Amino acid sequence: MSVSNHRGTMAEQTDVTACVLVIGNEILSGRTQDKNINFLAKGLNEIGVRLREVRVIPDIRETIIATVNECRQAFDYVITTGGIGPTHDDITSECIAEAFGVGMYRDPDVVALLQSYMTSGDLNEARLRMATFPDGAELIQNPVSAAPGYRVDNVFVLAGVPQIMQAMFEGSRHLLAGGDPMLSRAVSVMLAEGAIAEGLGDLQARYPDIDIGSYPAMRRRRFGVSVVLRGTDANRLDTALTELKKLLVDLGGEPEDESPDDPPGGDD
Repeated sequence: MSVSNHRGTMAEQTDVTACVLVIGNEILSGRTQDKNINFLAKGLNEIGVRLREVRVIPDIRETIIATVNECRQAFDYVITTGGIGPTHDDITSECIAEAFGVGMYRDPDVVALLQSYMTSGDLNEARLRMATFPDGAELIQNPVSAAPGYRVDNVFVLAGVPQIMQAMFEGSRHLLAGGDPMLSRAVSVMLAEGAIAEGLGDLQARYPDIDIGSYPAMRRRRFGVSVVLRGTDANRLDTALTELKKLLVDLGGEPEDESPDDPPGGDD
């Protein structure tokens, strides 16, 4: 299947978008902490795909179907995590099939692959669910535990277990056509966020093509702030960064360069 929708072909776009759907009651209950969103956000950004939205939804058939259908129309790519295992509450595959209005099939090659990973007699009907996919699915290799993920049109269905999900994502990168990679610049300064708010707003108005975010943090028992600039034009970013540093100096701060990937925080 080709990846196309009402938003046009990837070659025509510089802003390619994605939505991640985290599927699972265990996430919503707090029993399990999601460890996939950060990895996916960074991985998508590296290939020029903007993660615009993340939704965490329960293992409810109607919710999954409606959310998949809504998001696959609104975004270039949808990536789901969770719900493709062998138990009764792993219903993602059935829901994807229903969302696309297709049937399901059992892949004999995947059955043989699963059998090779298990001792005789262990491949029961529950485990065979992991070899059953929506019609038209393009399988995504799983080098960790054999049972594959898959893609149907612009929807990528991946496992919820982080190690397996990461392997599946790496194996599907070639299927994702991105736009211009997002570049970043960042500085930190020991000023309160309120002190820089007005000047930062003016800077944003002068650079509407750059996303400017401020993130307060406690450092050395004092309130400080990290400011991150994100855009696709390196020269524009550098020019905006120069103006930002001058603003911070004029306000009495001593801005320091930092990695845009570092979380706000510090020693307190």
